Amino acid sequence: MRVHTRHTPSFGVARISLAAGEAVEADPATLVASSFGVTPTRSGRGRSASVFTAPAEGGWLDLAPAEPGDVHPLEFDGKIGWSVVRDSVLARPATVRRDHPWPALQALFGGDAGFLEHFSGTGLLLLASRGPVDSFTLRAGEVITVVPRFLLAYPDTVQVRLRAVDPSGPQSVRTGEGLVLDFAGPATLLVQARGRD
Repeated sequence: MRVHTRHTPSFGVARISLAAGEAVEADPATLVASSFGVTPTRSGRGRSASVFTAPAEGGWLDLAPAEPGDVHPLEFDGKIGWSVVRDSVLARPATVRRDHPWPALQALFGGDAGFLEHFSGTGLLLLASRGPVDSFTLRAGEVITVVPRFLLAYPDTVQVRLRAVDPSGPQSVRTGEGLVLDFAGPATLLVQARGRD
């Protein structure tokens, strides 16, 4: 699987090139166009996911997020996993798996589903961002605070703590309302320049 992005960072479209028989999972509502012979089948993960498989000669498909913003390929090397904001994955190959449940996220959210999901494996995970993707590179011991609605993804190598902005105010681990995340380096975090609603 190879990915080429265009019209970024405001109206990103991703061209995914597939070798013969190669497949990628994506929401069929994000499909703009594909080469002839690329076939979708239901993935078994509900109505919002299909597996697109290339024919013997290979093929391509163009995907665009439902909302304006960037598309960002995230490389997985098989060693380090990433926690990603729920509903921000545009496409993934079978070699990148969604880990559910993931112990570190269960500990972070107290057993609730939370607004993050964990991925690991090898290959490219294609993310959809609200606005351009930005990053923070943290040195060892450097700590920053990020508002959940702007977070996109972070690697397993970073230390993270979830806390309430105001302990007496409303909070939700499902949406991140009333909460912030403290991150300690070394690591690189990905954020989106426009917050989720």
